[in-house]
Amino acid sequence: MKIIILGAGQVGGSLAEHLASEANDITVVDTDGERLRDLGDRLDIRTVQGRGSLPTVLRQAGADDADMLVAVTNSDETNMVACQVAHTLFHTPTKIARVREAAYLTRAELFDNEAIPVDVLISPEQVVTNYIKRLIQHPGALQVIDFAEGKAQLVAVKAYYGGPLVGQQLRQLREHMPNVETRVAAIFRRDRPILPQGDTVIEADDEVFFIAAKANIRAVMSEMRRLDESYKRIVIAGGGQIGERLAEAIESRYQVKIIEMNPIRCRHLSDTLDSTVVLQGSASDRDLLLEENIADADLFLALTNDDEANIMSSLLAKRLGAKKVMTIINNPAYVDLIQGGDIDIAISPQLATIGTLLAHVRRGDIVSVHSLRRGAAEAIEAIAHGDAKSSKVIGKAIENIGLPPGTTIGAIIRDEEVIIAHDDTVIETGDHVILFLVDKKHIRDVEKLFHVGLSFF
Repeated sequence: MKIIILGAGQVGGSLAEHLASEANDITVVDTDGERLRDLGDRLDIRTVQGRGSLPTVLRQAGADDADMLVAVTNSDETNMVACQVAHTLFHTPTKIARVREAAYLTRAELFDNEAIPVDVLISPEQVVTNYIKRLIQHPGALQVIDFAEGKAQLVAVKAYYGGPLVGQQLRQLREHMPNVETRVAAIFRRDRPILPQGDTVIEADDEVFFIAAKANIRAVMSEMRRLDESYKRIVIAGGGQIGERLAEAIESRYQVKIIEMNPIRCRHLSDTLDSTVVLQGSASDRDLLLEENIADADLFLALTNDDEANIMSSLLAKRLGAKKVMTIINNPAYVDLIQGGDIDIAISPQLATIGTLLAHVRRGDIVSVHSLRRGAAEAIEAIAHGDAKSSKVIGKAIENIGLPPGTTIGAIIRDEEVIIAHDDTVIETGDHVILFLVDKKHIRDVEKLFHVGLSFF
Protein backbone atom coordinates (compact mmCIF):
# COMPACT_ATOMS: atom_id res chain seq x y z
CA MET A 1 0.00 0.00 0.00
CA LYS A 2 1.27 3.49 -0.85
CA ILE A 3 0.93 5.72 2.20
CA ILE A 4 1.95 9.36 2.76
CA ILE A 5 2.51 10.37 6.40
CA LEU A 6 2.54 14.10 7.17
CA GLY A 7 4.51 14.79 10.35
CA ALA A 8 7.72 13.09 11.49
CA GLY A 9 7.05 13.61 15.22
CA GLN A 10 6.55 10.80 17.72
CA VAL A 11 3.25 9.56 16.29
CA GLY A 12 4.25 9.94 12.63
CA GLY A 13 7.67 8.38 13.26
CA SER A 14 6.22 5.44 15.21
CA LEU A 15 3.59 4.86 12.52
CA ALA A 16 6.25 4.90 9.78
CA GLU A 17 8.30 2.38 11.78
CA HIS A 18 5.32 0.03 12.15
CA LEU A 19 4.27 0.24 8.52
CA ALA A 20 7.73 0.17 6.91
CA SER A 21 8.40 -3.17 8.60
CA GLU A 22 5.30 -4.59 6.85
CA ALA A 23 6.43 -3.94 3.26
CA ASN A 24 4.36 -0.80 2.61
CA ASP A 25 5.55 2.04 0.36
CA ILE A 26 5.93 4.88 2.89
CA THR A 27 6.74 8.56 2.31
CA VAL A 28 7.11 10.89 5.32
CA VAL A 29 6.74 14.67 4.90
CA ASP A 30 7.94 17.22 7.47
CA THR A 31 9.48 20.70 7.61
CA ASP A 32 12.23 19.46 9.94
CA GLY A 33 15.09 18.08 7.83
CA GLU A 34 16.97 16.65 10.81
CA ARG A 35 14.01 14.51 11.89
CA LEU A 36 13.58 13.26 8.35
CA ARG A 37 17.27 12.33 8.07
CA ASP A 38 17.04 10.40 11.34
CA LEU A 39 13.99 8.46 10.11
CA GLY A 40 15.49 7.90 6.66
CA ASP A 41 18.68 6.47 8.18
CA ARG A 42 16.73 3.99 10.31
CA LEU A 43 13.90 2.96 8.00
CA ASP A 44 13.38 1.94 4.39
CA ILE A 45 11.18 4.94 3.52
CA ARG A 46 11.16 8.05 1.30
CA THR A 47 11.24 11.49 2.91
CA VAL A 48 10.20 14.90 1.56
CA GLN A 49 10.98 18.18 3.31
CA GLY A 50 8.26 20.83 3.11
CA ARG A 51 4.80 21.88 4.32
CA GLY A 52 2.47 18.94 3.93
CA SER A 53 -0.58 21.04 3.04
CA LEU A 54 1.02 22.47 -0.14
CA PRO A 55 -0.07 20.83 -3.43
CA THR A 56 3.51 20.91 -4.78
CA VAL A 57 4.85 19.10 -1.71
CA LEU A 58 2.06 16.48 -1.79
CA ARG A 59 2.72 15.86 -5.49
CA GLN A 60 6.44 15.46 -4.77
CA ALA A 61 5.51 12.92 -2.06
CA GLY A 62 3.57 10.86 -4.61
CA ALA A 63 -0.01 11.96 -3.91
CA ASP A 64 -0.99 11.32 -7.58
CA ASP A 65 -1.27 7.59 -6.91
CA ALA A 66 -1.25 7.32 -3.08
CA ASP A 67 -3.74 4.95 -1.44
CA MET A 68 -3.82 6.84 1.86
CA LEU A 69 -2.86 10.13 3.47
CA VAL A 70 -2.22 10.19 7.23
CA ALA A 71 -1.91 13.79 8.50
CA VAL A 72 -0.46 13.79 12.02
CA THR A 73 1.42 17.11 12.21
CA ASN A 74 1.13 19.22 15.37
CA SER A 75 -1.25 21.63 13.58
CA ASP A 76 -4.94 20.69 13.31
CA GLU A 77 -5.36 23.24 10.55
CA THR A 78 -2.45 21.86 8.47
CA ASN A 79 -3.87 18.35 8.83
CA MET A 80 -7.35 19.41 7.72
CA VAL A 81 -6.13 21.51 4.77
CA ALA A 82 -3.87 18.66 3.62
CA CYS A 83 -6.88 16.31 3.53
CA GLN A 84 -8.83 18.91 1.54
CA VAL A 85 -5.99 19.30 -1.00
CA ALA A 86 -5.49 15.51 -1.28
CA HIS A 87 -9.24 15.04 -1.90
CA THR A 88 -9.71 17.88 -4.39
CA LEU A 89 -6.52 17.65 -6.45
CA PHE A 90 -5.38 14.04 -6.09
CA HIS A 91 -8.60 12.10 -5.26
CA THR A 92 -6.76 10.21 -2.49
CA PRO A 93 -9.10 7.33 -1.46
CA THR A 94 -8.50 7.40 2.33
CA LYS A 95 -7.62 10.48 4.40
CA ILE A 96 -6.87 10.31 8.14
CA ALA A 97 -6.28 13.44 10.23
CA ARG A 98 -5.18 14.01 13.80
CA VAL A 99 -7.38 16.76 15.27
CA ARG A 100 -6.85 17.84 18.88
CA GLU A 101 -9.05 20.90 19.32
CA ALA A 102 -12.36 19.96 20.97
CA ALA A 103 -14.10 22.90 19.24
CA TYR A 104 -13.57 21.12 15.90
CA LEU A 105 -14.35 17.63 17.17
CA THR A 106 -17.77 18.55 18.55
CA ARG A 107 -18.97 19.69 15.10
CA ALA A 108 -19.45 16.43 13.20
CA GLU A 109 -20.94 18.26 10.19
CA LEU A 110 -17.52 19.78 9.47
CA PHE A 111 -16.04 16.46 8.41
CA ASP A 112 -17.59 15.06 5.24
CA ASN A 113 -16.83 15.31 1.53
CA GLU A 114 -19.03 18.39 1.15
CA ALA A 115 -17.07 20.26 3.85
CA ILE A 116 -13.64 19.07 5.09
CA PRO A 117 -13.10 15.62 3.51
CA VAL A 118 -11.58 13.63 6.41
CA ASP A 119 -12.49 9.94 6.39
CA VAL A 120 -11.10 9.15 9.87
CA LEU A 121 -10.56 11.60 12.74
CA ILE A 122 -7.99 10.70 15.39
CA SER A 123 -8.00 12.56 18.71
CA PRO A 124 -4.97 11.40 20.72
CA GLU A 125 -6.20 13.17 23.86
CA GLN A 126 -9.52 11.29 23.74
CA VAL A 127 -7.80 7.96 23.02
CA VAL A 128 -5.47 8.41 26.02
CA THR A 129 -8.32 9.63 28.26
CA ASN A 130 -10.36 6.49 27.49
CA TYR A 131 -7.27 4.33 28.08
CA ILE A 132 -6.68 5.83 31.55
CA LYS A 133 -10.38 5.65 32.41
CA ARG A 134 -10.37 1.87 31.82
CA LEU A 135 -7.30 1.49 34.07
CA ILE A 136 -9.10 3.43 36.82
CA GLN A 137 -12.13 1.13 36.49
CA HIS A 138 -9.89 -1.95 36.97
CA PRO A 139 -7.44 -1.28 39.83
CA GLY A 140 -4.42 -3.58 39.58
CA ALA A 141 -4.58 -3.97 35.78
CA LEU A 142 -1.54 -2.95 33.70
CA GLN A 143 -3.56 -2.61 30.50
CA VAL A 144 -7.28 -2.88 29.68
CA ILE A 145 -8.53 -3.10 26.09
CA ASP A 146 -12.13 -3.08 24.88
CA PHE A 147 -13.37 -5.25 22.01
CA ALA A 148 -16.73 -5.14 20.23
CA GLU A 149 -17.72 -1.89 21.98
CA GLY A 150 -16.76 -3.21 25.40
CA LYS A 151 -18.55 -6.58 25.32
CA ALA A 152 -15.21 -8.35 25.83
CA GLN A 153 -11.98 -7.06 27.39
CA LEU A 154 -8.35 -8.09 27.25
CA VAL A 155 -6.61 -7.38 30.55
CA ALA A 156 -2.94 -7.58 31.55
CA VAL A 157 -2.10 -8.24 35.20
CA LYS A 158 1.09 -9.12 37.04
CA ALA A 159 0.73 -12.44 38.90
CA TYR A 160 1.62 -12.05 42.59
CA TYR A 161 2.87 -14.50 45.19
CA GLY A 162 -0.19 -15.86 46.96
CA GLY A 163 -2.55 -15.59 43.98
CA PRO A 164 -4.77 -18.72 43.83
CA LEU A 165 -3.43 -19.76 40.39
CA VAL A 166 0.24 -18.89 40.92
CA GLY A 167 2.29 -22.10 40.86
CA GLN A 168 -0.54 -24.05 39.24
CA GLN A 169 -1.30 -25.17 35.68
CA LEU A 170 -3.57 -23.06 33.52
CA ARG A 171 -6.06 -25.89 33.04
CA GLN A 172 -6.94 -25.51 36.74
CA LEU A 173 -8.44 -22.08 36.00
CA ARG A 174 -11.63 -23.84 34.88
CA GLU A 175 -11.74 -25.85 38.13
CA HIS A 176 -11.34 -22.66 40.19
CA MET A 177 -14.06 -20.85 38.25
CA PRO A 178 -16.40 -23.42 36.67
CA ASN A 179 -19.01 -20.76 35.83
CA VAL A 180 -16.64 -18.23 34.25
CA GLU A 181 -15.37 -18.53 30.68
CA THR A 182 -11.93 -17.02 30.12
CA ARG A 183 -8.76 -17.67 28.14
CA VAL A 184 -5.17 -16.71 28.85
CA ALA A 185 -3.99 -15.35 25.50
CA ALA A 186 -0.30 -14.90 26.35
CA ILE A 187 2.18 -14.75 29.19
CA PHE A 188 5.32 -12.61 29.30
CA ARG A 189 7.97 -14.00 31.63
CA ARG A 190 11.14 -11.95 32.12
CA ASP A 191 10.16 -10.00 28.99
CA ARG A 192 9.88 -13.10 26.80
CA PRO A 193 6.53 -14.29 25.37
CA ILE A 194 5.15 -17.72 26.23
CA LEU A 195 2.23 -19.14 24.23
CA PRO A 196 0.13 -20.73 26.99
CA GLN A 197 -0.86 -24.40 26.96
CA GLY A 198 -3.04 -26.28 29.46
CA ASP A 199 0.05 -27.48 31.34
CA THR A 200 1.71 -24.02 31.49
CA VAL A 201 2.44 -23.09 35.10
CA ILE A 202 1.90 -19.44 36.10
CA GLU A 203 4.83 -18.01 38.06
CA ALA A 204 4.93 -14.96 40.32
CA ASP A 205 5.80 -11.78 38.39
CA ASP A 206 4.46 -13.21 35.10
CA GLU A 207 2.59 -10.62 33.03
CA VAL A 208 -0.60 -12.47 32.13
CA PHE A 209 -2.94 -11.37 29.32
CA PHE A 210 -6.41 -12.87 29.55
CA ILE A 211 -9.66 -12.23 27.71
CA ALA A 212 -13.19 -12.56 29.13
CA ALA A 213 -16.63 -10.99 28.97
CA LYS A 214 -16.57 -7.57 30.66
CA ALA A 215 -18.70 -8.79 33.59
CA ASN A 216 -16.16 -11.54 34.46
CA ILE A 217 -12.94 -9.48 34.46
CA ARG A 218 -12.66 -8.88 38.21
CA ALA A 219 -13.32 -12.55 39.01
CA VAL A 220 -10.46 -13.65 36.73
CA MET A 221 -8.12 -10.95 38.09
CA SER A 222 -8.70 -12.30 41.59
CA GLU A 223 -7.19 -15.65 40.50
CA MET A 224 -3.88 -13.98 39.59
CA ARG A 225 -3.48 -11.52 42.46
CA ARG A 226 -5.11 -10.03 45.53
CA LEU A 227 -7.72 -7.59 44.22
CA ASP A 228 -6.95 -3.92 44.76
CA GLU A 229 -9.70 -1.86 46.36
CA SER A 230 -11.58 0.54 44.10
CA TYR A 231 -10.08 4.01 43.95
CA LYS A 232 -11.88 6.85 45.76
CA ARG A 233 -9.49 9.82 45.94
CA ILE A 234 -7.63 10.75 42.74
CA VAL A 235 -5.08 13.55 42.25
CA ILE A 236 -4.30 14.69 38.68
CA ALA A 237 -1.10 16.65 37.97
CA GLY A 238 -1.66 18.74 34.84
CA GLY A 239 -4.86 20.43 33.75
CA GLY A 240 -4.26 20.26 29.99
CA GLN A 241 -6.52 18.58 27.45
CA ILE A 242 -6.11 15.07 28.90
CA GLY A 243 -6.32 16.18 32.55
CA GLU A 244 -9.49 18.19 31.89
CA ARG A 245 -11.19 15.45 29.84
CA LEU A 246 -10.33 12.77 32.41
CA ALA A 247 -11.59 14.88 35.35
CA GLU A 248 -14.80 15.58 33.45
CA ALA A 249 -15.28 11.85 32.77
CA ILE A 250 -14.67 10.61 36.34
CA GLU A 251 -15.61 13.44 38.72
CA SER A 252 -19.15 12.10 39.26
CA ARG A 253 -17.77 8.81 40.67
CA TYR A 254 -14.52 9.83 42.42
CA GLN A 255 -13.14 12.64 44.57
CA VAL A 256 -10.87 14.44 42.08
CA LYS A 257 -8.27 17.18 42.53
CA ILE A 258 -6.28 18.81 39.69
CA ILE A 259 -2.95 20.58 40.26
CA GLU A 260 -2.20 23.09 37.47
CA MET A 261 0.52 25.76 37.24
CA ASN A 262 -1.13 28.19 34.81
CA PRO A 263 -3.57 30.58 36.61
CA ILE A 264 -5.60 31.23 33.43
CA ARG A 265 -5.96 27.50 32.85
CA CYS A 266 -6.99 27.07 36.51
CA ARG A 267 -9.82 29.58 36.06
CA HIS A 268 -10.99 27.76 32.93
CA LEU A 269 -10.97 24.41 34.78
CA SER A 270 -12.89 25.89 37.74
CA ASP A 271 -15.55 27.25 35.38
CA THR A 272 -15.81 24.05 33.32
CA LEU A 273 -15.71 21.23 35.89
CA ASP A 274 -18.49 20.52 38.38
CA SER A 275 -17.07 18.93 41.54
CA THR A 276 -13.31 18.71 40.83
CA VAL A 277 -11.12 20.74 43.21
CA VAL A 278 -8.66 22.88 41.18
CA LEU A 279 -5.36 23.84 42.84
CA GLN A 280 -2.85 26.30 41.38
CA GLY A 281 0.77 25.24 41.90
CA SER A 282 3.45 22.72 40.99
CA ALA A 283 2.83 18.99 41.42
CA SER A 284 6.52 18.75 42.42
CA ASP A 285 5.95 21.11 45.38
CA ARG A 286 6.42 18.89 48.43
CA ASP A 287 4.64 21.31 50.76
CA LEU A 288 1.60 21.54 48.46
CA LEU A 289 1.32 17.75 48.23
CA LEU A 290 1.58 17.38 52.01
CA GLU A 291 -0.96 20.17 52.52
CA GLU A 292 -3.38 18.35 50.21
CA ASN A 293 -2.93 15.06 52.11
CA ILE A 294 -1.28 13.17 49.26
CA ALA A 295 -0.85 10.19 51.63
CA ASP A 296 -4.64 9.72 51.50
CA ALA A 297 -4.69 9.62 47.67
CA ASP A 298 -5.55 6.23 46.17
CA LEU A 299 -4.18 7.27 42.78
CA PHE A 300 -1.81 10.00 41.55
CA LEU A 301 -1.84 10.69 37.78
CA ALA A 302 0.93 12.79 36.19
CA LEU A 303 -0.52 14.01 32.87
CA THR A 304 1.56 17.04 31.82
CA ASN A 305 3.49 17.26 28.51
CA ASP A 306 6.85 17.22 30.31
CA ASP A 307 8.24 13.70 30.87
CA GLU A 308 10.79 14.80 33.47
CA ALA A 309 8.18 16.78 35.44
CA ASN A 310 5.82 13.79 35.31
CA ILE A 311 8.49 11.38 36.54
CA MET A 312 9.69 13.64 39.37
CA SER A 313 6.20 14.53 40.64
CA SER A 314 5.19 10.84 40.51
CA LEU A 315 8.26 9.71 42.47
CA LEU A 316 7.62 12.44 45.04
CA ALA A 317 3.92 11.57 45.36
CA LYS A 318 4.73 7.88 45.85
CA ARG A 319 7.40 8.69 48.45
CA LEU A 320 4.90 10.87 50.33
CA GLY A 321 2.37 8.04 50.51
CA ALA A 322 0.20 7.97 47.35
CA LYS A 323 -0.92 4.33 47.02
CA LYS A 324 -0.73 4.02 43.21
CA VAL A 325 0.98 6.19 40.60
CA MET A 326 0.39 6.38 36.82
CA THR A 327 2.48 8.59 34.56
CA ILE A 328 2.29 9.73 30.94
CA ILE A 329 5.65 9.26 29.23
CA ASN A 330 6.05 10.67 25.71
CA ASN A 331 9.58 9.33 25.15
CA PRO A 332 9.22 5.58 24.45
CA ALA A 333 12.81 4.97 25.63
CA TYR A 334 11.78 5.97 29.17
CA VAL A 335 8.71 3.70 29.46
CA ASP A 336 10.49 0.40 30.13
CA LEU A 337 13.01 2.12 32.40
CA ILE A 338 10.50 3.39 34.91
CA GLN A 339 7.44 1.12 34.89
CA GLY A 340 7.13 -1.33 37.74
CA GLY A 341 9.32 0.47 40.29
CA ASP A 342 7.93 3.41 42.26
CA ILE A 343 5.86 4.27 39.18
CA ASP A 344 3.21 1.57 38.82
CA ILE A 345 2.11 2.23 35.23
CA ALA A 346 3.78 4.27 32.48
CA ILE A 347 1.38 5.32 29.72
CA SER A 348 2.70 5.96 26.20
CA PRO A 349 0.29 8.30 24.32
CA GLN A 350 1.75 7.49 20.92
CA LEU A 351 1.42 3.73 21.40
CA ALA A 352 -2.25 4.19 22.34
CA THR A 353 -2.77 6.42 19.29
CA ILE A 354 -0.83 4.15 16.92
CA GLY A 355 -3.30 1.32 17.59
CA THR A 356 -6.20 3.52 16.45
CA LEU A 357 -4.30 4.52 13.30
CA LEU A 358 -3.23 0.97 12.46
CA ALA A 359 -6.83 -0.26 12.49
CA HIS A 360 -7.51 1.95 9.46
CA VAL A 361 -4.31 1.01 7.63
CA ARG A 362 -4.55 -2.78 7.92
CA ARG A 363 -5.96 -4.81 5.06
CA GLY A 364 -8.96 -7.05 5.54
CA ASP A 365 -11.83 -5.98 7.81
CA ILE A 366 -9.77 -5.05 10.86
CA VAL A 367 -11.88 -3.20 13.46
CA SER A 368 -9.16 -2.41 15.98
CA VAL A 369 -5.46 -2.96 16.59
CA HIS A 370 -3.92 -2.58 20.03
CA SER A 371 -0.24 -2.40 20.86
CA LEU A 372 0.64 -4.51 23.90
CA ARG A 373 3.68 -4.40 26.15
CA ARG A 374 4.97 -1.16 24.66
CA GLY A 375 4.72 -2.53 21.12
CA ALA A 376 6.13 -6.02 21.72
CA ALA A 377 2.85 -7.71 20.73
CA GLU A 378 -0.51 -6.85 19.21
CA ALA A 379 -4.16 -7.70 19.78
CA ILE A 380 -6.38 -7.48 16.71
CA GLU A 381 -10.16 -7.51 16.30
CA ALA A 382 -11.14 -8.73 12.82
CA ILE A 383 -14.56 -9.42 11.32
CA ALA A 384 -15.05 -12.65 9.36
CA HIS A 385 -16.92 -12.07 6.07
CA GLY A 386 -18.06 -14.25 3.17
CA ASP A 387 -18.73 -17.99 3.19
CA ALA A 388 -16.80 -21.25 3.28
CA LYS A 389 -15.79 -20.82 -0.40
CA SER A 390 -14.57 -17.20 -0.31
CA SER A 391 -13.10 -17.11 3.23
CA LYS A 392 -10.15 -18.98 4.75
CA VAL A 393 -11.74 -19.00 8.23
CA ILE A 394 -15.55 -19.27 7.94
CA GLY A 395 -16.99 -22.72 8.59
CA LYS A 396 -13.71 -23.97 10.04
CA ALA A 397 -12.90 -25.05 13.58
CA ILE A 398 -10.04 -23.01 15.08
CA GLU A 399 -7.76 -26.08 15.20
CA ASN A 400 -8.10 -26.36 11.38
CA ILE A 401 -7.23 -22.73 10.63
CA GLY A 402 -3.61 -22.26 9.58
CA LEU A 403 -2.76 -19.56 12.11
CA PRO A 404 0.71 -17.99 11.72
CA PRO A 405 3.34 -18.91 14.37
CA GLY A 406 2.87 -17.11 17.67
CA THR A 407 -0.80 -16.31 16.95
CA THR A 408 -3.77 -17.39 19.04
CA ILE A 409 -7.50 -16.74 18.81
CA GLY A 410 -8.72 -15.70 22.26
CA ALA A 411 -12.43 -15.09 21.80
CA ILE A 412 -15.25 -14.59 19.32
CA ILE A 413 -18.05 -12.07 19.75
CA ARG A 414 -21.19 -13.25 17.97
CA ASP A 415 -24.02 -10.70 18.17
CA GLU A 416 -24.24 -10.02 21.94
CA GLU A 417 -22.52 -13.27 23.03
CA VAL A 418 -18.85 -13.55 24.04
CA ILE A 419 -17.56 -17.03 23.11
CA ILE A 420 -14.19 -17.98 24.59
CA ALA A 421 -12.27 -19.79 21.85
CA HIS A 422 -11.57 -23.54 22.01
CA ASP A 423 -10.03 -25.80 19.38
CA ASP A 424 -13.44 -27.01 18.17
CA THR A 425 -15.05 -23.53 18.02
CA VAL A 426 -16.31 -22.89 14.47
CA ILE A 427 -16.15 -19.36 13.03
CA GLU A 428 -19.29 -17.99 11.35
CA THR A 429 -19.81 -15.03 9.06
CA GLY A 430 -20.11 -11.75 10.96
CA ASP A 431 -18.09 -13.00 13.94
CA HIS A 432 -15.72 -10.53 15.59
CA VAL A 433 -12.55 -12.58 16.08
CA ILE A 434 -10.01 -11.48 18.72
CA LEU A 435 -6.46 -12.52 17.81
CA PHE A 436 -3.27 -12.15 19.81
CA LEU A 437 0.13 -11.93 18.08
CA VAL A 438 3.40 -12.13 19.96
CA ASP A 439 5.39 -11.75 16.72
CA LYS A 440 4.34 -8.72 14.67
CA LYS A 441 6.09 -9.90 11.50
CA HIS A 442 3.12 -12.25 10.91
CA ILE A 443 0.53 -9.45 10.82
CA ARG A 444 0.28 -9.56 7.02
CA ASP A 445 -0.47 -13.32 7.21
CA VAL A 446 -3.29 -12.63 9.68
CA GLU A 447 -4.71 -9.96 7.36
CA LYS A 448 -4.69 -12.44 4.46
CA LEU A 449 -6.74 -14.90 6.53
CA PHE A 450 -9.54 -12.35 6.75
CA HIS A 451 -9.53 -11.28 3.10
CA VAL A 452 -12.66 -12.22 1.18
CA GLY A 453 -11.63 -13.49 -2.23
CA LEU A 454 -9.22 -10.96 -3.75
CA SER A 455 -10.72 -7.78 -2.31
CA PHE A 456 -9.06 -5.38 0.13
CA PHE A 457 -10.94 -3.52 2.88
